[in-house]
Amino acid sequence: MVSNASALGRNGVHDFILVRATAIVLTLYIIYMVGFFATSGELTYEVWIGFFASAFTKVFTLLALFSILIHAWIGMWQVLTDYVKPLALRLMLQLVIVVALVGFT
Repeated sequence: MVSNASALGRNGVHDFILVRATAIVLTLYIIYMVGFFATSGELTYEVWIGFFASAFTKVFTLLALFSILIHAWIGMWQVLTDYVKPLALRLMLQLVIVVALVGFT
C-alpha cells in the first residue's frame, strides 16, 4: 500500500470516516448555536460571555474548530489530488490551503 504524506487519514476508508464524523460534529455544533441564539433573547456582551464561560461550550467550540480543519483539509486534498496533476502546482496549492486554514483559525 502506498502512503501519501499529505493525506490526513491512513487510507480512503479512514478519510471517509473522518469526513463523516466531522460533519456530524459540525452539524451538532450548528444546532447547539442556533438553539442558543433562538433561546437567548437579546444578545448582549454579557450574555455572550456567560455562554462561553461554560466549559462545555469551550470544549465543543474547540472540537468544532478542529473538525472544520480536518473536514476542509480532507476535502481540499481530495479535490487537488483528483484535478491538479502537476506535482509542484499541487504541493504549492496544498501549502497555500494549509496556511489559509491555520491563518483563519
